[in-house]
Amino acid sequence: MKKLSFIACLLLVTAVQAQIKWPAITQTAKPWTRWWWEGSAVNKAGLSGLMRQYQEAGLGGLEITPIYGVRGAEQQFIPFLSTKWVGMLEYTLQEAKRLNMGIDMATGTGWPFGGPWVTPEDACKNVNLKTWNLKGGEQLTEKITFTQQPLVRTVSGKPVDIKTLTWPIATNKNLQEYAFDQVRYEKQLPVTLLMGYDEQGNSQDLTAKVSADGTLNWTAPVGNWTLYGLFQGWHGKMVERAAPGGEGDVIDHFSLPALQHYLQYFDKAFAGKGVKGIRSFFNDSYEVDDARGQANWTPGILQAFQQRRGYDLRKELPALYGKDTKEKNERVLSDYRQTISELLLEKFTTPWHSWAKAKGALIRNQSHGSPANILDLYGAIDIPETEGTDILRFKFATSTAHVMGKPLASAEAATWLNEHFLSTLGDVKLALDKYFVGGVNHIFYHGTNYSPKDDPWPGWLFYAAVHFHPNNPFWKDFPTLNQYVARCQSFLQAGKPDNDVLLYFPIYDRFAEPGRDLLHHFDGMEGFENTDFKNSAAWMLEKGYAFDIFSDKQLQQVKNNGTGLLSGGNAYKTILLAETKYLPLETLQKLVTLAQNGATVIVHKTLPGDVPGYGTLDKRQAAFKNLLAQLKFTRANGMQQAVLGKGKFILGDNLQQLLTAAKVPQETMAAQGLQCIRRTIPGGGKYYFITNTGKQRVDSLVNISTAADHVALFDPMQGRQGRAVVQKETGGQTAVYLQLNPGESCVLQTAAKSPGGEVFPYYGATGKAIKIEGTWNVSFISGGPVLPAATTTTQLTSWTEWPGEEVKKFSGTAVYKITFAEPAAETDYFLLDLGNVQESAEVFLNGKRIATLIGPVFQTVIWAGDLKASNLLEIRVTNGMANRIADMDKKGVGWKKFYNTNFPARLPANRGADGLFTAVNWTPKASGLTTEVTLTPIVFIDKLKIKQPDPSRIIE
Repeated sequence: MKKLSFIACLLLVTAVQAQIKWPAITQTAKPWTRWWWEGSAVNKAGLSGLMRQYQEAGLGGLEITPIYGVRGAEQQFIPFLSTKWVGMLEYTLQEAKRLNMGIDMATGTGWPFGGPWVTPEDACKNVNLKTWNLKGGEQLTEKITFTQQPLVRTVSGKPVDIKTLTWPIATNKNLQEYAFDQVRYEKQLPVTLLMGYDEQGNSQDLTAKVSADGTLNWTAPVGNWTLYGLFQGWHGKMVERAAPGGEGDVIDHFSLPALQHYLQYFDKAFAGKGVKGIRSFFNDSYEVDDARGQANWTPGILQAFQQRRGYDLRKELPALYGKDTKEKNERVLSDYRQTISELLLEKFTTPWHSWAKAKGALIRNQSHGSPANILDLYGAIDIPETEGTDILRFKFATSTAHVMGKPLASAEAATWLNEHFLSTLGDVKLALDKYFVGGVNHIFYHGTNYSPKDDPWPGWLFYAAVHFHPNNPFWKDFPTLNQYVARCQSFLQAGKPDNDVLLYFPIYDRFAEPGRDLLHHFDGMEGFENTDFKNSAAWMLEKGYAFDIFSDKQLQQVKNNGTGLLSGGNAYKTILLAETKYLPLETLQKLVTLAQNGATVIVHKTLPGDVPGYGTLDKRQAAFKNLLAQLKFTRANGMQQAVLGKGKFILGDNLQQLLTAAKVPQETMAAQGLQCIRRTIPGGGKYYFITNTGKQRVDSLVNISTAADHVALFDPMQGRQGRAVVQKETGGQTAVYLQLNPGESCVLQTAAKSPGGEVFPYYGATGKAIKIEGTWNVSFISGGPVLPAATTTTQLTSWTEWPGEEVKKFSGTAVYKITFAEPAAETDYFLLDLGNVQESAEVFLNGKRIATLIGPVFQTVIWAGDLKASNLLEIRVTNGMANRIADMDKKGVGWKKFYNTNFPARLPANRGADGLFTAVNWTPKASGLTTEVTLTPIVFIDKLKIKQPDPSRIIE
């Protein structure tokens, strides 16, 4: 067998590393995690010990979010923002500095913003409508009053008699036990506004004619009159998952005084304290209205509406509540929603940002779920954050980062990825790749619990999986995932966005849609089902067109760049309007100006037909029509084109044809099951992150839309790198040779000059797979509830299928050892394939560590020079928490000991009679090596005959 010397291999690797460099791994490039402080029951020793574990596992930072407590630990609870609590924060910041870790902090406990210091005046409000009918000459005999009905909702589900509660809610004791989600007290609400309307549209403000007891001192004039009474009430939303000292009302997000009063509590707690090490303050998703009714009112809204919309809402209540003509109803409702949107931006998001900036800190915000234009909310902060599993949902946060020139877009990652205890590191890796493709470059795991070292297994847990903490057996191999994330993010943070299409967000179409409630909420594509906006976005994603979504407000800062566009310092080729109905006059004016100066605006299906809203409608409509009249369309090639100055508008029904006309490149690798994101490298070149989301291995040339003479190829999972085999294609594109199994990813770096070094280690089989046969010696080295006895096997199956009960309950690590003879194959390298591994594996050969494999592919290359006549293969396989948890549930061992939500299942099948999660019906989850292990002789690129490239066009 031919073998390279160890020195030769070392020199080869050194040469590659010297020429092709990975970006530096910074604190921010590493993944971070949300750090749940349950009950804020932390101490200095625990903080130090856990932070050291987190740092050693490869985490770059922590976001402190205090939440509900653990039963039995009440004596350790520390009230939020108390002197002791701030002392623990200061100590955490000191330790983080020592360990070179970053610290973010939620601006509150749980979510949304609120707490015991939020007064009824500052709490979130709602508006209640009551109507009466009168004829001319009549007086109303009924009192103008409204009784707010009592309501109590608890997360714990425990019945509570509201008559036993004092008002306001924060004056009650034992709020951890209650776990309130929403509380409304029975109250007589005074009238906020009383308006009378006759059949001719005349109106009268009757508010001043209502006496203190509700008597209306007014006789209806001639005609039929309808009276509209508005009554300001309390929405009653409580802080969800509140920590001790954080329980109470949620603030009015549309009121600047409410926010200021809320933040003053932090100012007081932080005064004179060493908290300047906080990198960023955090706000979880809006989630005020995931309760009964909506927080849809604020005391100053009538004045704000008139100032912003130019007319008096008091005169248009019938239209607001859908009782006027269909068109007027939609327009007034749109104006109300726009006003709420602006108040949330200007009275909450922007001043919260200013408050944090004055403290030298950034802010991270999950804007989704709010009744506002979430693109504008994301635009007002430093780090937009998304969550979930849908790339189009991610796009709202990441697009704003791109369009506004923000370097980071974060994600609350892997929340409820699967049921508790079932997600593997390989599952998480696939989820993270989707975030990367969607534009995220700053991962926050969801999440990691502070859990005392001496607490019985499984320790303190959060109610939503995945559980990224040291009690999870996969923690042993967690550093491998974190290293992968850090490598990927080092590229994704180093480059700048390189998307081509700016897709208009038609929020006014949605604002005008009537619904059950006054407000709509915006979260990804929810509410845009069956719209051309969503369909166009989904089609571009599927077909490999790179795009970002933008708002009307963001459009105003877009500039011309020759025939292209600049936004946030990033270049785009065109703007796309996807069958939009309502377009603000200012937006059309900006689009026309951009076109006149050289831009191409493409319009799918139909031109916008009208301006939104009701105020000064005739004037705005006339100006809108005059602008549209400037577009003189002529038909050609199945499209219509209107030249306007140096640029043009192009209208058509075929989106691909429109994009081609706008010279938008397509990443055709999508047809091969590959998804990618492309970024521009300062100084020249592009980065591509590519992942195989298909079901087939890709072992071929793959086109990229970038013209490149040279490409470096990086494997972020195993740390391999080298020069890619590339081929020039017609049309200025480049074909890059890739080998990616389903679920595998890579990074490309294009360059005009050769990066030097060796060719990337592509490989191909030169013979059949050789099964490693013989007797496997298996010992269980860590985990529980007890370590099963050592055993031997000649056939690899799940260890849960082996004799005995202990293997069926076991969660932890087992070591598989086997001795095998050197294969009689003439080769320099072998591909070791572990087959199906449950769930991660660390590989050693003859005492030398080879790799840690977390899936979904469990293969690694072995140098033949490491083989001897007789060889010891050692594989340390780690499973998850599931089997041990199931054993505990079957035995009735109490581990679900948490206040508030304790302990919900993601799937209905796993809910017990008490409504909580249970694994009592689970059968043992497969664990260990479950299929044969093989060695396949392979040869690398210098000897591999790659058939696909044309030798005459290969770039050396």
